[in-house]
Amino acid sequence: MAFEITKDLLENVTLHIENGNDNGLSMLFSEMHYADIAEVLEEISYNEAVYVIKLLDSETTSDILIELDEDVREKIFEQLTAKEIAEEVEELDSDDAADIIAELPEERQEAVMSQIEDEEHVKEIEELLTYDENSAGGLMAKELVQVNENWTVLKCVKEMRIQAEEVTRVHSIYVVNEAGQLKGRLSLKDLLVASTRTPISEIYIPKVDSVHVNESAEDVANVMRKYDLEAIPVIDDHETLVGRITIDDIVDVIKEEADKDYQMAAGLTQDVDSDDSIFHLTKARIPWLFLGLIGGIGAFLIMEGFQDLFSEDAILFFFTPLIAAMAGNVGVQSSAIIVQGLANDDVKGSINNRLIKEMLLAALNGLILSVFLFLFIWLYNGEAQKALAISVSLIVVIIVAGLIGTFIPLFLNKRGIDPAIATGPFITTSNDIFGILIYFWIAKLIIGM
Repeated sequence: MAFEITKDLLENVTLHIENGNDNGLSMLFSEMHYADIAEVLEEISYNEAVYVIKLLDSETTSDILIELDEDVREKIFEQLTAKEIAEEVEELDSDDAADIIAELPEERQEAVMSQIEDEEHVKEIEELLTYDENSAGGLMAKELVQVNENWTVLKCVKEMRIQAEEVTRVHSIYVVNEAGQLKGRLSLKDLLVASTRTPISEIYIPKVDSVHVNESAEDVANVMRKYDLEAIPVIDDHETLVGRITIDDIVDVIKEEADKDYQMAAGLTQDVDSDDSIFHLTKARIPWLFLGLIGGIGAFLIMEGFQDLFSEDAILFFFTPLIAAMAGNVGVQSSAIIVQGLANDDVKGSINNRLIKEMLLAALNGLILSVFLFLFIWLYNGEAQKALAISVSLIVVIIVAGLIGTFIPLFLNKRGIDPAIATGPFITTSNDIFGILIYFWIAKLIIGM
C-alpha cells in the first residue's frame, strides 16, 4: 500500500515534538521507510525537521537527507554543526557523500571534511569532487567489489567478504589485473560451482560494458537503458577501474533531464520550482514571453502588408487563427518527436532523409486536412476560389512547419545546444510568423489569378 501523508500524521509528529516525546516520535518513524520520513520532514517546519534529524540515528538520517529536496536540506544544514553534518556524511556511500559536500558553501566544506574520521572516505570524496557533476565521474561511487584475475576462488571469496562490508548492494563482481585495469566480470554461479583452487582468470567473463569517467551523464543513461544494466563500471584513460554507477543514480539523471526538457518546452530558461520567488519565476519566464511578443509584432506587420487583401476578401482574416494554430501545432509535434528521439539516441541517418520523411508525412496530413477545409469553406461560402486559396495555403503551411520542427532540433543538437528548446515558444512563434506569411502570399497569388 502506497504511503500517504495525512493531516493526522503531521499533527501527531508536531505534537510529539512539542511535548518532547522522543520515544513516541522514534516509534512512529521506526515503521516508516526513510524516503517516507523525508516526505514528512518536507511538510513540517525546518526547526521540527532539525529536531527529528538530531533525534534519529545517523544511519537512518543520512538516507533521509539524501531524499530531501535540495532547498530543504540546505535549510536543515544551516542549523547543524560541521561535526553533525560529518556524522551524516560518514554513513553515506562516496557518491552521495560527495553530492552533500558539494552543496555546502566552500568554508563549510572544509570544516565538515576535517571532522570526518575515515581518511579513506575523505580521499574518495575529494576525488569525486574533481569531476564534473554531469559526468560519469560525478555520478559514480567508489564502493564496489573487485577481485584480481590471479586469485584463486578461495582467496576471492575471502576478499569479497571483506569488501562487501563497505558496499550497500552488490550488483556485480568486477575482475581486474595487477595494474587495476578492468578485465571482465565474475558470475556468482561460476564462482560457487568452481573448485576453491581454480584461478579467477579461468572462470571470469571477459565481456563487460563500461563507461569512461568523462562520459556525459546522458550517455551513461543511454548505455544502461539500452543494455538493461543495474550497474556499470567506470574506467579512466588507462582502463583502470575507478568506480561504478548504479541504476538509482541514473533514474535521478533521467528525471532531472525530463524536468529540464519539460520546462524548456514550456518556455522556462532556468530550473525553477513552484515555491520559488516571484522575481526568480519572472526571470525564468520573461525571455520566451518577450520572444512571443516580438513574434506577435512580426505577425502584425505581415498582416498590415496584406490589408488590401483583407478589405476585399474578409474571409481570409477569419481563418488566420486557424492557419497560425495549425503551423504551431505541427511544428511542436515534429520537434517533440525529434527531441525525444535524440534524447533516447534513436535518431539515426542523415538530416536530409529525416527532412524528406517529414515532408511526405506533412504533405499527407496537410492534404487530408485541406480537403476537409476546402469542402467546409465551399459549402459555407460557395466560393471555390477562396476555398482553394485557404486550403492550398494550409497544405504548404503544414509542410513548412513540419520541416522547421524537424530541422531546428537537429541543427541545435549538431551545435551542442539542448534541442529541447525547439519544442517550446521558439518553434511556435517562428512557425506562426512563417505560417501567416505563407498563407497571405499564396492566398493573394491564387485569388489574384
